[in-house]
Amino acid sequence: MPLLITAILLGIVEGLTEFLPVSSTGHLILASELFGYDSEEWAVFNIVIQLGAILAVVALYWRTFWAVLRGMLEREAVSWRFARNIVVAFIPAAVIGLALHSQIELLLGAPIVVAVALVLGGIAILVLERMIRNHDVVGVADIPLKRTIAIGFIQCLAMVPGVSRSGASIMGALALGVERRTAAEFSFFLAIPTMLGASTVELWKYRDSLASAEIGWGLIGVGFVVSFLVALAVIRWFVGIVGRHGFGPFAWYRIVFGGGTLIWLLMR
Repeated sequence: MPLLITAILLGIVEGLTEFLPVSSTGHLILASELFGYDSEEWAVFNIVIQLGAILAVVALYWRTFWAVLRGMLEREAVSWRFARNIVVAFIPAAVIGLALHSQIELLLGAPIVVAVALVLGGIAILVLERMIRNHDVVGVADIPLKRTIAIGFIQCLAMVPGVSRSGASIMGALALGVERRTAAEFSFFLAIPTMLGASTVELWKYRDSLASAEIGWGLIGVGFVVSFLVALAVIRWFVGIVGRHGFGPFAWYRIVFGGGTLIWLLMR
């Protein structure tokens, strides 16, 4: 497959899956199996295009971030609670991620783990959707501190590839009484420090190959832009879908895609 086509496809995969509860890391791991490219050779590429997805959140919610920053400068309690919740929920992933970095790296090379996690995660979403009925928290700043801490720890389940960072944080928030739209937006905002932190660690790991990235900065730029544009569209679409249909469609996608992939991996 031509390198340009691979770069575009990976940018689409990242943009499509980063903020949906379907696991972008898992999809990128499976893409290396399906497309037949060397994942190590494309490591820097995959790290940088994640930053394109982050930029999409900043672009869509810049008014929210600006209002929070201005409110913090003016000592508004609601703005400080908003910032506190993002920071506090990020801390568990930062601490546990650094402590278990080597073990997590081993799992990233196991596509079967991804397929199984996709299926089990889909079943978990369907169960939670049926069980959860009480949503008493509306607004990121209104999430109580104890629930914020719990969401942060639940997000750490996504260190197993295929679980999904957004899926874990969203469903964790729902289980703790946060309404759907707020749960989704909190997951978007929480992605910024979480993904920046993870990307920084990975870029440091590959620092010696940054100057002469094997894939080339032209292709990396293509993937970055594609990821950014696709993520822009997906975030808007996702919030609307969740409001009307809940998370069931994504759960069934995980089960069907994960199950099909597992059968393919076992039979090839």
